[in-house]
Amino acid sequence: MKSSILKIMYLVFSVSAMAQTGHVLQGTGSVNMSMGGASTAQPIDIAGALQWNPASISTFDGTIISFDIGLFSSSPTLYSTVPEFNSMGQPTGNYFSGVTKDDRGLSPMPALAIVWGKEDSKHTFGASAFGVSGFGVTFPESMTNPINMPQSMGGFGRIESDYILLQIGLSYAYEITDKLSIGIQPNIDYATLELMPNPTAKPNMFGYPSADKASAIGFGGQIGVFYDTKSGLKLGASYKTNQYFGEFEFENTYPDGSDGTNTFQMDYPAIVSLGLGYSINNFDIALDFRRVLYEDTEGFSKTGWDFDNNMLPSVAGFGWENISILSAGIQYKGINKLPVRLGYTYSSNPINDEVAFYNIPATAITKNAFQFGLTYEFSARLNLNAVYHHGDSGGKTSGQVLNPQFTSNFPPYGGIPGSDVSYDMTTDLFMIGFNYTFKNKQAVNNDL
Repeated sequence: MKSSILKIMYLVFSVSAMAQTGHVLQGTGSVNMSMGGASTAQPIDIAGALQWNPASISTFDGTIISFDIGLFSSSPTLYSTVPEFNSMGQPTGNYFSGVTKDDRGLSPMPALAIVWGKEDSKHTFGASAFGVSGFGVTFPESMTNPINMPQSMGGFGRIESDYILLQIGLSYAYEITDKLSIGIQPNIDYATLELMPNPTAKPNMFGYPSADKASAIGFGGQIGVFYDTKSGLKLGASYKTNQYFGEFEFENTYPDGSDGTNTFQMDYPAIVSLGLGYSINNFDIALDFRRVLYEDTEGFSKTGWDFDNNMLPSVAGFGWENISILSAGIQYKGINKLPVRLGYTYSSNPINDEVAFYNIPATAITKNAFQFGLTYEFSARLNLNAVYHHGDSGGKTSGQVLNPQFTSNFPPYGGIPGSDVSYDMTTDLFMIGFNYTFKNKQAVNNDL
């Protein structure tokens, strides 16, 4: 029953190929995205507060619901170069190079959040359903790019991936004093993963298989602390634990029509967030620093080839490094009923040159992201929000083409001398949403 409910929620709130910082979404909802994802110490909206610091939901009055929907597009490009060899296996000095563009279309990006609490109570509660992570590419088979040539000719053929993670959280915040709050949020997660070809499976003599979409359920949590000096300065910190998943079980079909199965485990990394907020007159300023701990995460910590007794190689893992993320945003409220926001997000790259080849299915890496957003206040209760985002990878992620048969001559991964595989991308998003306050504290007082 639990799995069926998660699948229904997944169909409604799934996010496809949208990752911005590693495979972690940089922000949640129109308002938080427009602030560059910064919210740990500046809870401007409930979606950003629930995502980055559950303690900060104590700042909201009454019952508030928000819903956002956006359309996301990414434009990754895959490049490869390999040396040419003669019939004797000797290099000719010539090189074969090509380029393949992704042909994936638009992807939906929804977010749902609700916060509620009673008058004069120190307790505040929240619930959320967010697509918090994902990656995906569709590079068609090509005779002009060596990496996308058919497997029978030494390439990988069509390269396609789709990873989506839905996270459902239940949050609780307690006001220790009128300035200090703590919060906790247990999560349940549902993820799907599709790979074509599937490098986590052992190949047969015809190549690597394609795999049906596999799913897994995970669990984790988040804790946070929020401090408001009541003089403009705000401080916040949170820790989101690893989200521990069961194994993805793949049903594989090989190029010759034979079938098989394999399993692969991929968890979601722990995230440490530190925030600084400052509000003065018509300005709200937010700055967040995050550390995403891929090196301690199953599926990302390992790398290289995993050989079986028959010396058939599969990929052991993505081999990502920990990354740092800096999110900054500013909101100006001096225009009547029309707050406007600017945001910027910087992320380091988890993929080094040694493992670039393993990560062709997960190229959704953005170094710089820029956001502009605004809110139209229809009434004291109803707001309409919008944001536009543009990001770029800040150059190519590059490395050698790897061949497991060459590991003895070119350790540790069998890099082919003179070869290169690289990728870059740009991203764009337009999102709109609303938040509605059913009954705030002021409304309660007026009713008494």
